[in-house]
Amino acid sequence: MNSERAAYDELCCYTIAHGAASFIHQHVVDAFAAQTANEYTKPIALTFALVGLYLHVEKQFSGRQVQRAHMRLARQKQPRPVPALPPDRGAITATHVMAAPAGPERDQRIDAWCASVWEAFREGHRTIAT
Repeated sequence: MNSERAAYDELCCYTIAHGAASFIHQHVVDAFAAQTANEYTKPIALTFALVGLYLHVEKQFSGRQVQRAHMRLARQKQPRPVPALPPDRGAITATHVMAAPAGPERDQRIDAWCASVWEAFREGHRTIAT
């Protein structure tokens, strides 16, 4: 297992156990999915991850609100355009997030990670926002 995946798994344990009503775990799942997407990633997985990042970073949705939006999108069976994968997916990674102490500092780093990944997909912002 690579170190990024190990950091992500550890971060998932942290966010699942977090207990906050805001459900920050959703942001971690979305950031990792978009950052590590490749040619084998299902288009719907990338689209949902980017929608989640858009709603969190641009609209300040909580993880719980993003989760609900994902459920609404899943009921719509229309095809959605998928942005191209940029070569750079953001400077912050799960490893950087896990380097911060547990608590508010790590939670803030999760938000910074989401913003970093979302910015990396800037060419697709209009498509996702639409």
